[in-house]
Amino acid sequence: MLQLWALDGIGEITPGVDLVDVIATAARDELRDGDILVVTSKIVSKAEGRIIDADDREDAITAETVRVVATRTSATGHTTRIVENRLGMVSAAAGVDASNTPAGTVLLLPEDPDASARRLAEGLRERTGAIVGVLVSDTLGRAWREGQTDSAIGAGGVHVFEDLRGQTDAEGRPLVVTMPCVADEIAAAADLVKGKASRRPVAVVRGRADLVGALDLPGARSIVRPGDRDMFRRGADEAYADGFAAGAASAPSP
Repeated sequence: MLQLWALDGIGEITPGVDLVDVIATAARDELRDGDILVVTSKIVSKAEGRIIDADDREDAITAETVRVVATRTSATGHTTRIVENRLGMVSAAAGVDASNTPAGTVLLLPEDPDASARRLAEGLRERTGAIVGVLVSDTLGRAWREGQTDSAIGAGGVHVFEDLRGQTDAEGRPLVVTMPCVADEIAAAADLVKGKASRRPVAVVRGRADLVGALDLPGARSIVRPGDRDMFRRGADEAYADGFAAGAASAPSP
């Protein structure tokens, strides 16, 4: 049976705060071997001091952008940029967040979410005596689907995939490509109890102890699909424009 609940008692996080102490105190000795804690990236960024002065959020987005995938401007004049950031993630606004931060500042994603997750998992294991795993989550959109969901951007002591390739389904047919990203599934499930406005940024997931393991397991960076296997490197309009320009450049002169 899968159980999920959010931890109460986690107040405003400021730079330098010991998140291990904050989370362990909020858990009140309830953690058990095999529990997975899902920690919202915002509080990790705040604790790590990833707050920067930025009167213009767009400048911060530009600074965090490695590659522009698509740009769209709405009827109201708002421009959305889908970009690849320095972590290899493709998302809107490069993960730069201006909500729940002081005026004139923005919040960047953790410098290394996997390292952050490992430090939290190691610290919580030492503090509580329970062999737990940690996922750092962030809210992302999805290609082809409206709305957003939380996904894992950092992982410490958690298997991020459940590789079923080589096994058979209920009818005995071989599973060839089935490899659920369980880290993303758990992050999304945890958001159901954390909520977006309840100020409960940490959830405990119990019932998948089989996914908890060594601290040196591959992190969430391994979820990011490498460029040579990315079939959607550009937005539709951008890809059309690139193809048109390439065709025009290669056409013989009249």
